[in-house]
Amino acid sequence: MFKDIWGQAWEAMVYNRRRTTITMVGMAWGIATVVLLLAYGAGFGRAIETIFAQWGTNVIGVFPGRTSEQAGGEKAGAQVRFTQDDLDRISASVPGIDRLSPAVWKDVTVQNDLHTYTWTVNGVVPAFQDIWKLATEQGRFFNGMEEQQRAHVCVIGSESKSKLFSGGWALGQTVRLNGVLFTIVGVLAPKMQEGEDSDRNRQIYIPFSTMSDIKDTKYLDGIWFNYRGNYQMVEQSLRDTLGAAHHFRSTDHNAIYVANLMTQLHQFEVLSLALQVLLSLVGALTLGIAGIGLMNIMLVAVQQRTREIGVEKALGAQRRHILTQFLAEAFVITGVGGFCGIFLAYIVSILVGRIPFYSELALHAEAADIYLRISPIAVVVATLILAVTGLVSGMIPAIRAANLDPIEALRYE
Repeated sequence: MFKDIWGQAWEAMVYNRRRTTITMVGMAWGIATVVLLLAYGAGFGRAIETIFAQWGTNVIGVFPGRTSEQAGGEKAGAQVRFTQDDLDRISASVPGIDRLSPAVWKDVTVQNDLHTYTWTVNGVVPAFQDIWKLATEQGRFFNGMEEQQRAHVCVIGSESKSKLFSGGWALGQTVRLNGVLFTIVGVLAPKMQEGEDSDRNRQIYIPFSTMSDIKDTKYLDGIWFNYRGNYQMVEQSLRDTLGAAHHFRSTDHNAIYVANLMTQLHQFEVLSLALQVLLSLVGALTLGIAGIGLMNIMLVAVQQRTREIGVEKALGAQRRHILTQFLAEAFVITGVGGFCGIFLAYIVSILVGRIPFYSELALHAEAADIYLRISPIAVVVATLILAVTGLVSGMIPAIRAANLDPIEALRYE
């Protein structure tokens, strides 16, 4: 029976092939729009994640400030100062700490035989490389032995190398940092950099112990660490620990400044999710317009085949047979159009490839552009929307056909 029904539906479509083709094109266009919009939304989310992933998402930096609330006998306005004792406090009290590094920095004169610049020099420990995911393009990062021996070694940024050595070999070369001689042991791979004014790829890193030759390291400029676990709980524990040690309220956000990358990433994830929902609704409305076109075509088909329906009912066809016949025709149109639409979406995604996004604002940021990669989830979601559209669009004309009175249908001219 079902074979006969599908056969009748196919014959009706072939007989009205021009009308059927136009309807299929509308369905294909609608489903392609849904798939591509979902791919764009997912690509936007991946781009945001890539921007944060270059630094590592589970990373927190804490920097001293000045209190703005009274706590106990302490007046507001007291300067908070970090020392190396705070490293031990954080390591012992904050759960989930993975790697921890003090940070002291200073803008100093950087010189070699040909060039002189003023750049930022950072005193950190070797763990800082893993915390900030600092990949080396040449050489290596300084190690624990060099940290212990207060070795005069440094790792320079990719732009520092270009400016100091004009693209030449940098490893083993020497530079003067604030007049102190250092040997270059590594060159960092370029990071995403927002404009020429950013010094992200000009920063220089030296062992924390050696930093005392350039700046007093008794008080730290900041502390960086990565962690495992809930980012909100880790931040709250950090504020509680440092508040107890330095006599300020944990709610005083001016006493210390916490740079929690996961907080910012979560905000962007909410924005990305909202964008995907909006794009899905736009795509669904586009497909709904195609569904209205399918419904109109099926209503016309019912009107044109009224006498045929009367004959079928006179020969014993029941309501469900007529209903299934017209639903089958609607589903075939929807299915073929949907398959063509998904195929079209794949072709468009391949041809478009990369859509400039963050690379328009930053250097070395091609990986953070939007790529139209169609995921199986997008195809499944689009198929479900297509199935609902086909069912709704085909059901109304099918019910009208099934409810026709056979006597009135036979009289229809």
